[in-house]
Amino acid sequence: MQVFLETGRLILRRFTENDADALFELYDDPAVMKYLNGGRPADRTEIVTLDLPAFLGYYERFPGYGFWAAIEKSTGDFLGWFHFRPRPDDPPDEPELGYRLHRRAWGKGYGTEGSAALLAKGFTELGVTRVTASTMVVNERSRRVMEKLGMTLVRTYFEEFPEHERAPGSEHGDVEYAITREEWSTAARS
Repeated sequence: MQVFLETGRLILRRFTENDADALFELYDDPAVMKYLNGGRPADRTEIVTLDLPAFLGYYERFPGYGFWAAIEKSTGDFLGWFHFRPRPDDPPDEPELGYRLHRRAWGKGYGTEGSAALLAKGFTELGVTRVTASTMVVNERSRRVMEKLGMTLVRTYFEEFPEHERAPGSEHGDVEYAITREEWSTAARS
């Protein structure tokens, strides 16, 4: 197992081709996918042919960035994933932070814990200058994680995502949060 990062309760490791079933179970939960595609059933073929190859490709193209399987240390259970990677049109020192966790992991601080560790690694080891994160306006849980991390609301926007058309609340748009290295350093010293 290639461990990328450890926290008090989590191991973030590289994905492997053997993670298709774990991803399928995560993506097949309508509650997990509610704000992403309206809770439609997962397509295992899409996971195997598109998602996993994309995840695996990041490790070679962008060292230090990518998608990380979140494993609960005490049980070895797959809880979901975090991503920390530049979006296609953004500079490499301004990655996007994201997460997708099983319902059984909700409300336990895992999203904040894993995200905080990625921010720290990015700002102290990877030369990151700014990190963004986005979610739907109505996704209050995800927004709360961003706020706990010290991220601030940058903008509300409307973007064409066909899969969002059926997601409840998509008519309210999306929000982007961000934090700079300076803001993170100041908060860390407090």
